[in-house]
Amino acid sequence: MTIPPPPPRAAPAVLTTHTASNHGPSAELQQACRQRLADWMARLVSAGQWPAGRPLPQLSFNQRGKAAGTARLSQWAIRLNPVLLAAHPQVFLDEVLPHELAHLLVFARHGRTRPHGVQWQRLMQDTFGLAPRVTHNLDVTALAGPQFAYRCACRVHSLSLRRHNKLQRGQARYLCRYCGAPLEPAEPATG
Repeated sequence: MTIPPPPPRAAPAVLTTHTASNHGPSAELQQACRQRLADWMARLVSAGQWPAGRPLPQLSFNQRGKAAGTARLSQWAIRLNPVLLAAHPQVFLDEVLPHELAHLLVFARHGRTRPHGVQWQRLMQDTFGLAPRVTHNLDVTALAGPQFAYRCACRVHSLSLRRHNKLQRGQARYLCRYCGAPLEPAEPATG
């Protein structure tokens, strides 16, 4: 039985508000996410599909990287990417929140399963009426940090700040997947 999505409660102006300091979601947008999650819970409870004894999942806005969100199963929590949420609020309200909530519901009903397995796919389609897409197609260019040029025997590679720092500290060694040579800084470090 497909449960219709909760009606939007937030005014469109709320959904496009960003905080200037960190490009994260405004307090109003965070509240719209919390309200949408509560609305989903209320609809699932009234349809007898909410797991008994489970509270509203904790919602945080500290997901890093390119993931739109993650479900923290053992903590009964959902983490959302603040930068992507601020840039794509309606997608988060309509798709990302149900996607992550479906992970929690599958965990409550079936225990640990494949993250996007049959149970999750069925829940996405039958309960939320959404296509069970595993990944998002949001523009992540705003998430790209500084890139560092490294070379091997056959080409120049761009490494993230994290990988660059691991190389600098001697904590990692990266090899080219084409020629197998170790990556070296393209320009000598000045210091």
